[in-house]
Amino acid sequence: MQASLSPREIEILRLIIENEYSSSQIAKTLDITVGTVDTHRKNIHKKTATKNAVGLVKYALKEKLIIV
Repeated sequence: MQASLSPREIEILRLIIENEYSSSQIAKTLDITVGTVDTHRKNIHKKTATKNAVGLVKYALKEKLIIV
């Protein structure tokens, strides 16, 4: 049931989960605006049917996007 996340969305998802980065930290790391990060975050939540970071972790583990 993997949602079709773009490579950039997966990159942002990993930064959120693995590094616990905020939107501003992600923006600085990827050299994009905070607004762009926030748009990606909204799209990730919508595609994965999650509401918060805990939901993202559960989704990423289930879909094997991260390994613990």
